Amino acid sequence: MRLEPKPAPSLALTLLFPIAAIVATLLITSLLVLAAGASPLSVFYLVAKGAAGSQFALLETLTRATPLIFTGLAVAVAFRAKLWNIGAEAQLYVGGIVTVVLGTGALPLPSIVLVPIIMLAVMLAGGLLLLGPAILKTRFGVDEVVTTLLLNFIVLLFVSMLLEGVLKDPMGLGWPQSQKVIAEAQLPRIIQGKRLHYGFVVAIVSAIVVWVIMKKTVLGYEMRAVGHNPEGARFVGIPVNRVLMKTALLSGGLAALAGFSEVSGLKGNLTLDLSPGYGYSGIVVAMLAMLNPLGVIASAIFVAGIFVGADAMSRVAKVPSYIADVMVATSLLTMVVAILLTRFRVRWR
Repeated sequence: MRLEPKPAPSLALTLLFPIAAIVATLLITSLLVLAAGASPLSVFYLVAKGAAGSQFALLETLTRATPLIFTGLAVAVAFRAKLWNIGAEAQLYVGGIVTVVLGTGALPLPSIVLVPIIMLAVMLAGGLLLLGPAILKTRFGVDEVVTTLLLNFIVLLFVSMLLEGVLKDPMGLGWPQSQKVIAEAQLPRIIQGKRLHYGFVVAIVSAIVVWVIMKKTVLGYEMRAVGHNPEGARFVGIPVNRVLMKTALLSGGLAALAGFSEVSGLKGNLTLDLSPGYGYSGIVVAMLAMLNPLGVIASAIFVAGIFVGADAMSRVAKVPSYIADVMVATSLLTMVVAILLTRFRVRWR
């Protein structure tokens, strides 16, 4: 068996393979549902109903999708330039730290000024965190997969130290949590009494801005060129290392915004369980979207719907909600195969 590169695939083929990957995911997970003693059609219906069957369910799905859009964009930007950012989880928590430090009264400013300042500081912190592995990659050839992955654990331990030390809420009854951010640093709710907040709007705007950068700017062209062929890009005069630095700053900043939105828009304070794995799930979101910034919105809502719907389904069908993790992981594997078949033709000797 050998792989032959295909010419540029048609739009129909580009859309067909992701759909086929989702169908394959449903077929594979159906076998596990059958093994659990339930009907696959019933389980999938309950998942869909739990994700979008009511206003409450739909708003919860969009709320869960908000940090996934940010981390999905972060991964899509980095992967497009072949910068393998596996550390979105660490960047998310750094965003949460900066939000708490600046949002608990350190800057007595009105909301219209304070929130943008916090967002800029959050993006800068997240970008600088990823800049370290990018420099190690370009200067010393250190594999960024290893460095960014290990940073996830280092940052989480650092957060734990802060929550047991300088950031610990003295009124928190001993729980490892920070003080709540002040009202001026909080993102308002889109619908009063519901959990969906304006972080979702910021995420949508971010996706549009990233799409414009990727498709309409010189930086986007350079990132794509470096991703396709770094040696060829260097030969025609593109500053590859500088492009990777800019990519790292943008990718890390986007992932850090996920931490900002969770603290400022939803939870109000920093805790060790701020993220149930949004940084890692962002990889799945980006791959399902085939690294398209606008596609990240749809894939983030899809992945969020699986998690929200699975929680509701498990209470009715008595099937463990862990089926959601299996579905997300399987969708990543099938999408990788779909991307492979989109770009290459399999030849049998």
